[in-house]
Amino acid sequence: MASNKKYWKSVEELKGSSVVETLGKNEFVDSIPTDDFLGDKETLENSSTSRRDFLKYVGFTTAAASLAACEGPVIKSIPYVVKPNDIIAGVADWYATTMADGYDFANVLVKTREGRPIQIMPNKEANGTTSARVQAAVLSLYDEKLRLKEPTKGGSAISWDNADKEIGQKLNELKEAGKQVVLLTGTMASPSTDKVVGEFLATYPNAKHVIYDAISEAAAADAFKTMYGRRALPNYKLENAETIVSFGADFLGDFHGGFEKAFIAGRKPETGKMSYHVQVESNMSLTGANADKRMVAKPSDVVFALLNLYNAITKHGVASKATPLDVEIQKIAKSLLKSGSKGVVMTGINDVNAQLISLAINKALNSEILDINNSLNIRQGNFDEVQNVVSDMKSGKVGGILTVNIDPSYTLPNATEFTEALNKVDLKVALSVENNETVNAMEYALPAPHFLESWGDTNFSEGNYGLVQPTIQPLFKTRQIQDTFLKWSGSSTSYYDYLKSFWSTEILEGSSWNKALHNGFFNKTASATVEGSVVLSIEEVALKLKKSTSVSAMELNLYTKTGLGDGKQANNPWLQEFPDPITRASWDNYLTMSIPDARELGFSNPVKDNGAINGDYAKVTVNGVEVVVPVMIQPGQAKGSVGLSLGFGKTFGLKEEMQVGVNAYPLYKGGNNIQYNVAIEKVVGTHKFACTQVQKTIAGRHDILKVASLKEYNTVAPKDHHHGWNKPAYVSYDHKEVEAKTIDLWDEHNREVGHHFNLSIDLTSCTGCGACVVACHAENNVPVVGKNEVRVGRDMHWLRIDRYYSSEVETREEAKEMGLSGGDLYKALETEAENPEVTFQPMMCQHCNHAPCETVCPVAATSHGRQGQNQMAYNRCVGTRYCANNCPYRVRRFNWFNYSNNNEFDFNMNNEYGKMVLNPDVVVRSRGVMEKCSMCIQMTQATILKAKKEGRKVNVNEFETACSSACTTGAMVFGDVNNKEDEVAALAEDKRAYNVLDYLQTKPNVIYQVKVRNTNEA
Repeated sequence: MASNKKYWKSVEELKGSSVVETLGKNEFVDSIPTDDFLGDKETLENSSTSRRDFLKYVGFTTAAASLAACEGPVIKSIPYVVKPNDIIAGVADWYATTMADGYDFANVLVKTREGRPIQIMPNKEANGTTSARVQAAVLSLYDEKLRLKEPTKGGSAISWDNADKEIGQKLNELKEAGKQVVLLTGTMASPSTDKVVGEFLATYPNAKHVIYDAISEAAAADAFKTMYGRRALPNYKLENAETIVSFGADFLGDFHGGFEKAFIAGRKPETGKMSYHVQVESNMSLTGANADKRMVAKPSDVVFALLNLYNAITKHGVASKATPLDVEIQKIAKSLLKSGSKGVVMTGINDVNAQLISLAINKALNSEILDINNSLNIRQGNFDEVQNVVSDMKSGKVGGILTVNIDPSYTLPNATEFTEALNKVDLKVALSVENNETVNAMEYALPAPHFLESWGDTNFSEGNYGLVQPTIQPLFKTRQIQDTFLKWSGSSTSYYDYLKSFWSTEILEGSSWNKALHNGFFNKTASATVEGSVVLSIEEVALKLKKSTSVSAMELNLYTKTGLGDGKQANNPWLQEFPDPITRASWDNYLTMSIPDARELGFSNPVKDNGAINGDYAKVTVNGVEVVVPVMIQPGQAKGSVGLSLGFGKTFGLKEEMQVGVNAYPLYKGGNNIQYNVAIEKVVGTHKFACTQVQKTIAGRHDILKVASLKEYNTVAPKDHHHGWNKPAYVSYDHKEVEAKTIDLWDEHNREVGHHFNLSIDLTSCTGCGACVVACHAENNVPVVGKNEVRVGRDMHWLRIDRYYSSEVETREEAKEMGLSGGDLYKALETEAENPEVTFQPMMCQHCNHAPCETVCPVAATSHGRQGQNQMAYNRCVGTRYCANNCPYRVRRFNWFNYSNNNEFDFNMNNEYGKMVLNPDVVVRSRGVMEKCSMCIQMTQATILKAKKEGRKVNVNEFETACSSACTTGAMVFGDVNNKEDEVAALAEDKRAYNVLDYLQTKPNVIYQVKVRNTNEA
């Protein structure tokens, strides 16, 4: 059965490396002797071990905190000596708002404590979702290193009044001279801001607005305009799809903002059917990892496979080439034709002709999944227009340039050309939340507030509007960009009044402003509908696409990482330490390379005896541009292709610890994510990766993951001893095979009284996105430890997402029965490694009812609560680490150092602003104690106390943890199994439910649901 497959994490493990085997047996791979631990700078001689009052940690001594903690966002500021009516000390306030930073767009709820935003969660009433980046955005609010604090001219402080006077005078001079002024912004997706900008452009007719996105999706927007007459991105109703075929579109990642919620909504095995998802790609992406069928091809073959699919669907013969995928493409065409209007094709190739072919296929299918009426208003950038601006600047045509929250001096492929061209511009103004290379190159730098300090609105898709409201008073001398443009347009109206009036007249249709502000969103019927489409010559489109596709020996696919995206939050330590879902590496970008290519070119990733992974360097040359980058061998990478993520290598204004990785934007010629004719050369040097993929390995892998096909799920009894897909563990008792759960060393406690918490994790719904990991960081004050500590296995994540590959050659024993041994055996396993199946599994403390950690603690620091939580008394823990060595799940963390108030760990806990994000309900741990998931005991107790105060029972499904709240797809469900109406109670009894390593009889309170794949057999 599928659950007996060979599961593995790394190539070294696949080889059967003795180093990896040793690591699997050791919880702590690099122990520190006491005398060394108290030694020199490398082991933190001066780190403090004193346990101080929590209020000392949260840094209320700063002036900024005093200002910020004074009030709620809607009423005017008052001194905190008089308690505001809407603030209750010790009780969290939640505000609905919206994030739109030019790359990430989300309807969110913000948790504040005493006026400080400390956490972001999805606004599920607004159908909101959050990613790791959105979750981490709350920490960027407190980035005292990077944020602009006051207006400056030439690097010296200037008052807002003087800045307005001088800039206004120069704008008028340029208008009278008829010289061009360029307003260069990112995508704002804000209707009121669009109107403000329109009034500014009307005041200065010589000005024009150009939108620039660092990561371009201009081809999709242009193709949509060509086909349907409106420049926007198509939307996709994946919840209704039967067959989904993607050609390099990472739609569970950053493609069009992501569609993970809709995708998972159409994949519920309990309904008896699931969408069938095929991914054709070069890099192993998050979407490819979740696909039912993943087809690997180099980028040029992906392009021609798309053309061949068009031919197979329409029976036309447009220009194309044969590919190794063509037999499978014919099968995919049959699946799509069978699904008809319930089928959909999408492509992430940033080429207008490729996007037109994708739209034409959907048109041929009469696809109802492609939603052209409810189009998306994000990613509106026009790369070609930006290049025209650079040319105009160089030629002296541009007299003034105003940039808003963008950094083309870092992100443009020709960034140097842009920066040098600024010297020919008379007026240079940057309006920005953060300092960056572009801001530094400007004459005027005007600070804008963070979105958590701002008013505003959004319109991400037709008819769906969001409101942005401040959740904290401004920390610095900032002013909203809308107020600035209103002032420069000669208006005395404040943006808040402007926004309220705009919504009352243009959007609310008589509805309440206060209600919309409370909810954070307002929906109305989409006014813009598409009546038809333009008739195109697809033959010409295909011919252009074929001509622009240059088949070469090595091709490059540029992409964005789930953690860092376009690099806007590169100074955010939560995101830098966030392990990539696929490679499990943090603090780096790298060249992903296939196993055969690595062998041929001489690259390797040796694993050291402390669990650290090293890599060789490669010089990558594309279009005459060279970068030197470390190589990571990636199972599932197409032979003849390499991948490299954008968003790294940023240095200006960042803390030294954050200046990691290589800037790949210089390779991003034309905004195209595919680059041909790539030269790879191995160069001298060894790179040290911070990668967790071979750390914290759980023994007995066959009992960790359970995977079934949809056909098996529908037709095979799950508990069948011989053929079941969810077989329980069996042990020998009295010379008979019996279920392990029937044998117990201990008498059972009565757990039916009061609450008993369980957490259910559906492996079918978990995409591995990692939003839960960052949410756990924020809620529980988990420290960031830095690259060197992660490298040797000392990361402090309370929640990790294990990524497993699986091979069709199920076990080494079975392979030997097939007559495979030695090199043949390795070759068979390695062949599977070229395109393995991937499964994600969130792993945290399992809160075992028979916990191995509790029995070995000599000081009773860890114990079991009546409500099912495994508890830690930090002030009892003496750091013996016996509990970690006795934990079969490898989920306990030992904090080797004092991470707060420590210059050796210069992250958010080491500065007064960064400490403002700390949750006062959770203690900041001192050095020398064990940490782990607490099942957010502070949240469960707060829920109980709230119900008690209100004189009622806890409501159904009222209990939540940080991870379950953050989970966009609903894969994590938390609740009380003693309340039979709670959703988790039914999930605990579901036929897919199982416990990891159930034969150990630890009896966890974390329940997993068997992963079901649709192999298109059902």
